[in-house]
Amino acid sequence: MEEINLKELFRFLLSKIKVIILCMLIVMLLGFIYVYFLLTPMYHSSTTLILVSDNNNTNSSMVQSDINLNKNLVSTYSEIVKSRTVLKQVIKELDLDMTVKELSKLIEVELVENTEIIRIEVSNKNNKLAKDMVTTTADTFMKEVQEIYNLTNVSIIDKAYLEKEPYNIDLPKQMIIFAVLGFGFGTLITFLIFYFDTTIKSASDIEEKLDLPVIGNVTLVEKK
Repeated sequence: MEEINLKELFRFLLSKIKVIILCMLIVMLLGFIYVYFLLTPMYHSSTTLILVSDNNNTNSSMVQSDINLNKNLVSTYSEIVKSRTVLKQVIKELDLDMTVKELSKLIEVELVENTEIIRIEVSNKNNKLAKDMVTTTADTFMKEVQEIYNLTNVSIIDKAYLEKEPYNIDLPKQMIIFAVLGFGFGTLITFLIFYFDTTIKSASDIEEKLDLPVIGNVTLVEKK
């Protein structure tokens, strides 16, 4: 493998700095067009539910029994949230133009580790609809649990909120990323040009590549 002269490479990169900056600006422009005109803003909305005791008995053994029951039910409840029964009711109540499978892809259910807390989160391009979907899903889920288990042991900790800023658009941060990518792309292209360039540029190149001394130079003079 041919050795690379780092000094020559550095000088070559400096000589092509305008090309590198141009590549960076082009990538930034394309990135701006994509984010500002093509990228669909998406909004998050979420609510957290907790499993609580279903009775007012203060007996420690009963309380511990409730806790153990709730821990066992957390995983089951998370599946009920995205069950066909619950989602069909959400679609009907909100008059959504989507299938159960499509709605299921928009809903994320997370179990908070070592707790009895369930977090329901929805992503949608309409921030109000995202909030309504979370709220309706949580309410429908709690009703379904009450019908199935005859329990009222689910309470809401944090209600769904109306998110005003899209989570997938942060123009200053994304422009910095595009600038770094553009600079890196321009530098890579310039390096490849340098690496695959086999032309002789100076007498020192001849001495280095042929291992022969240069005994004279012929200067090219333009004819007037």
